[in-house]
Amino acid sequence: MDDFERTVQNMTEKELISVTIDRYTDLQQIKKANGDYKNEMLDYLIKVTVAKLSSLGVNVEDITLK
Repeated sequence: MDDFERTVQNMTEKELISVTIDRYTDLQQIKKANGDYKNEMLDYLIKVTVAKLSSLGVNVEDITLK
């Protein structure tokens, strides 16, 4: 087990939610900065992050950039 895995295992659920929300907002900002440029990997990472947040009970609707 590496240091990252130990860190994640020692996080509280609130800390994990907070870090995941931060990741989601970072990915959204990158997507917005890309404009009309299509980036399939970025879209995939956003989908996965949304799935993780949903599994943690977080509704991303209110924190999604329009």
